[in-house]
Amino acid sequence: MDHKNIEKANKILSLVYYVVYFAAVLSAVLGYYSTFKGNLVIDSQSQLGITLSSIFIIYIIGSIPLTLAGFHFLTKKWIKLESQPEKIDKYRKYAVWRLVIIGISIAIGVFLFYIIRSQSMIFCAGIAAIALFFCKPTKEKMISELQLFEEE
Repeated sequence: MDHKNIEKANKILSLVYYVVYFAAVLSAVLGYYSTFKGNLVIDSQSQLGITLSSIFIIYIIGSIPLTLAGFHFLTKKWIKLESQPEKIDKYRKYAVWRLVIIGISIAIGVFLFYIIRSQSMIFCAGIAAIALFFCKPTKEKMISELQLFEEE
């Protein structure tokens, strides 16, 4: 088993994972200060508020299941590859994309919560955070999903 590549990929994925959570906190701070003096507040019942909420909810409904299912489908495909470094590289590359797509959902949801002041936005961000929790990178998870242990 290629432990060096696994360790490197896991470090990169862990860094991206925690950067996504930092971006969510930064989004909360940005949202708070944007609305601190009422400068950037959108009425949740206005046409713009309803449109932004609807677009974001549709994005959440589409992106999270597609991202998780698509990554699962791809890992099943990568199992058949002969080269372990190629498997690990593809896994790392697409896992970063998965984390970024779900992370964008969290950050936007938290920011919209402050701007629109709608509880449904924080619930959507919470759904994205739960999805991100299931994407937490570990060496064991990578080895299991790519079935690297069978080649030892």
